[in-house]
Order: sequence, then structure tokens, then C-alpha cells
Amino acid sequence: MEYLERDYRLRHRQDDLVHFRVAVRETDLDVGLRKERYNEKTVELVEKLVRKYRAQLEDYIERDPGFLKSLVPCHTLPGAPAIATAMAGAARSAGVGPMAAVAGAISEAVGRDLLRYSREVIVENGGDIFLRTRRKRLIGIFAGRSVLSYRLGLEIRPDETPAGICTSSGTVGHSLSFGCADAVVVVSPSAPLADAAATAAGNLVKSWDDLEKAVSFATSIPGVSGALAILGDRLAVKGRIRLVPL
Repeated sequence: MEYLERDYRLRHRQDDLVHFRVAVRETDLDVGLRKERYNEKTVELVEKLVRKYRAQLEDYIERDPGFLKSLVPCHTLPGAPAIATAMAGAARSAGVGPMAAVAGAISEAVGRDLLRYSREVIVENGGDIFLRTRRKRLIGIFAGRSVLSYRLGLEIRPDETPAGICTSSGTVGHSLSFGCADAVVVVSPSAPLADAAATAAGNLVKSWDDLEKAVSFATSIPGVSGALAILGDRLAVKGRIRLVPL
């Protein structure tokens, strides 16, 4: 998995941005910023942001242990931090537990803070991306052992960002999935929602026959722009998705 992740990151990095890694326990970010905005203090800033949002979630989970364990939607307690509230709201929309949105939520929280320092930001967290761009971007799709892996990319235009581009897989990675899709990719203005919707749609894929059902379900969620599902040599696409051959 370490090799696959490194390979994926090398492929998605943008030549006009400086990319760097920040890892704090389970959170492992690849961050891209405009070159003139990068320095050693920027790395320190991102680490502080990650620690801040992780601490907010960890403190909240101590108050509400069910938030961590629930596989179904749940409401937050009074006084919950904004990141927990965002996760719970996204999870309710998709019909999953709030931790299904955690990677997207951290990507977006860190990314939005970084927008104060850079007009263009990419934060990738285990395949879940928050993106703000001023130029057209191409995001490659990693789908494990599928023959379509790295052969297709998503074209993202500036007027479609900030955006969340999140991926769930039943064959790659450590995140919980009840399906067997090689990749389900969801695009939304909200990264937590894209993350939760990708998980929920991925859970539906047990065979090729489920691919269309999965993308139809994802795009039925208010706030989801488009979805793509891959299993083996087959795929289904629905919504505002522009695929480009790589």
C-alpha cells in the first residue's frame, strides 16, 4: 500500500505547484500550493492545522464515543466543533456513519485555511481531495488493479472550485467499504459530502450490474455534482463529469 500511495501521489502532482507531505498519526496529507507561497513555515502551518482539527475531533469523540463507531447517520451534541458538524451533516445526506466523511472533512478544513495564503490549493488525504484552482486541472483516477487505472482523468475547471473530489474503494486502502468497487469517485462543492457519498455508493457495488445503480444513487444526493464507478474493465458515469484519456 505504501508503494501504491506514493505512486498515486507522484502521478497527481501538478508541475506549477510545490507539493509537500504532512503526516500526523493517521492523517497523511499531500499539499500543493503556488510556488511563491511555499516556505518552511508553510509546512509548519499545515502541521499545526492538522493537529488543530484532529484535536477538535478527538476531544469531541471523548464526549460522544458513538460518533466514532456509528455506521449510520447520527446527530452531534450541543457545542460540537464545526468539523464534526460538517461530517455528521454529510453522513446524514449519504446515509452512512460520520467517520465516512473524516478524510474529506480534514482535507477541506485545512485547504480552506490555506486559501488565505495561496490562491490555488490542493490537499489530498488518502485519495480524498480539496481543490481550489485558477486553471484547468486534470486529476488521474487510481482504481487498483483495474485495467482502467491511471488511464482516465477528471478535468476540473476553475469555475467548479472549490471542490471535493473523493474516492472510495473496496479493493484498495484501509477504509471500511462493504462493496467491491475498484473505485467510486464523487465530485461535490463539499469534500465531506463527496467523501460520504463515495463511501455510500461504493457500498452498493457487489458486481458489474451495480455500477449504474451506484452512480445514480450518488448523484441523487443534493450537493453531488457527478459520480464515476469502476469495477474491473467496466465503468459507469453520471452527472457533471468530464473524463479525459491519459
